[in-house]
Amino acid sequence: QVQLLESGGGSVQAGGSLRLSCVASGYTNADRCMAWFRQIPGQEREAVARIYTGVDTTYYGDSVQGRFTISQDKAKNTVYLQMNSLKPEDTAMYYCAATSPGDVCFSARAADSTYYRYWGQGTQVTVSS
Repeated sequence: QVQLLESGGGSVQAGGSLRLSCVASGYTNADRCMAWFRQIPGQEREAVARIYTGVDTTYYGDSVQGRFTISQDKAKNTVYLQMNSLKPEDTAMYYCAATSPGDVCFSARAADSTYYRYWGQGTQVTVSS
């Protein structure tokens, strides 16, 4: 059974930092696209960042470019999201997502939540001004 377990969310003041973690279990280590999305109640999920586990190629949403960094530790089956210079508008539930084995990250479809097969339960990030 595939599981994605997020952690690291919390409350922080504007300008602060948080690091989210996503531990994957229950599937093969075949390369795939892993991503972080975020969602505010009543709105669609927004693609934040994604990484292709094969060669560490990364992609970022415009709103987080230069502030957030996605990375992985393949030995630990873990993907991270380092979030710096946080803003109140970064407040959201953050979700980890994974595609089926072999799916890549470079297509525009990879920014769409429907591209992903597996999802975690989410971790809340709250940034106060």
